[in-house]
Amino acid sequence: MIKSEIIATGAGIPKKTVTNFDLEKIVDTSDEWIYTRTGIKERHVVMDETGATLAAEAAKEAIGKAGIDPKEIDMIVVSTCSPDYLTPTVGCMVQKEIGAVNASCMDVSAACAGFIFAVSVADKYIRASAAKTVLVIASEVLSKFTNWEDRTTCVLFGDAAGAVIMRASEDRGIIKEELGSKGEDWEVLGNGKLPTANCFNGMPKFTQDDTSIFMDGREVFKFATTKLKESICNVVESAGLTMDDIKFFVPHQANTRIIEVVAKKLKVDMDKFYMNIERYGNTSSASIPVALKEMDDNGLLNKGDKIILSGFGGGLSWGTILVEW
Repeated sequence: MIKSEIIATGAGIPKKTVTNFDLEKIVDTSDEWIYTRTGIKERHVVMDETGATLAAEAAKEAIGKAGIDPKEIDMIVVSTCSPDYLTPTVGCMVQKEIGAVNASCMDVSAACAGFIFAVSVADKYIRASAAKTVLVIASEVLSKFTNWEDRTTCVLFGDAAGAVIMRASEDRGIIKEELGSKGEDWEVLGNGKLPTANCFNGMPKFTQDDTSIFMDGREVFKFATTKLKESICNVVESAGLTMDDIKFFVPHQANTRIIEVVAKKLKVDMDKFYMNIERYGNTSSASIPVALKEMDDNGLLNKGDKIILSGFGGGLSWGTILVEW
């Protein structure tokens, strides 16, 4: 039976680092306040980079590690809720940059759960023999949607891109998954609504403030700590495994407290949860592939290891995937 295996990872990180001490100069906050509530010490924000250039950087690193020719890539799937343009897709811009002339391209949007959804899409194409090699990227530039006067949200987010190369395999790969959405709570987390302004209805055009991130922190916390635990349990149990069989859990890096609560509910030691939120903040859908890249580079992932990738975000949506490395 055909499976889809992750064979390489990559990341694109903006050069500019913004520390909590930098934010103290902008809003009424402190390093102690931010760190104790979120686990974040610093994050990266774009200067001359864009979502597409970060995505291309991540893609090039993954392609180099995989040792493949970009022309072997059959499809590019990009997760983003912060694209450079509404159209063209980030995927098409990356295709031009890396020379993947034989790839079809699409973007998907599921907020912070987007990478899981993008991997699921790639997995289906590979399993259906519609593609053999797929480049999956998550690229987010949340700094352009951040209200830098709102101390409750501006301390949370960062910019980054992460990528993986997925390829057909008969030995290992994606084992189980669960995707879900709870649209009834869409107003809990998102960006400002773009008005339907045109020359006939007289509505004002949007401004930068209209697109700022909004969030009900308490509701997001309750949703994340409940749904992540349920989703991880569902996927592990459906695969006939136990938590002891999982080498690492790689959750969306949103908040240290959320991850600690989920670990406690699962009765799993925190040492099995990989976290890098301290250095990147919440990079939305890019957080999981960036974490995977670090784990891969540091030799933490070995052939045959079973790992859980689990994300949640606006929509509200969530997704969990069990991978045999």
